Amino acid sequence: MKLNNLRPAEGGGVKARKRLGRGTASGQGKTAGRGQDGQKSRSGGGVRPGFEGGQMPLFRRLPKRGCTNVFRKEWNVINLNDLNQFEKGQTVTIDELIASGRIKKSKKDVPLKVLANGELDHAVTVKAHSFSAAAKEKIEASGGTAEVI
Repeated sequence: MKLNNLRPAEGGGVKARKRLGRGTASGQGKTAGRGQDGQKSRSGGGVRPGFEGGQMPLFRRLPKRGCTNVFRKEWNVINLNDLNQFEKGQTVTIDELIASGRIKKSKKDVPLKVLANGELDHAVTVKAHSFSAAAKEKIEASGGTAEVI
């Protein structure tokens, strides 16, 4: 069964929508179910989300902490010990890291940075957008190469 195959139960049916403001005989004429007067009866009327009738709203009562840096740059970060799962002499790119599950597929367009946490056991070629100085040294010391994309 799929959603496009669903039908009302036998003898049941789909309730017709209310046709508002179509004359007094319809039962929803004149004020169209909005009542006589007030803020909610007006076109465009109503209160904003979070409004509590003039009481100090919850979002203003709660303490605020810190700030969001709008200039923050997001990185995919990988450590040297994560590169040990790749074979000797292999070229490691962001696609290989996604295939191995080290990086989420949704973060493919985020630049990759290699950090020096851990040790690299064998030589691999690493292609990334950025390397820490210590990571670059360790990769080259193991016989591999660090290529900046």
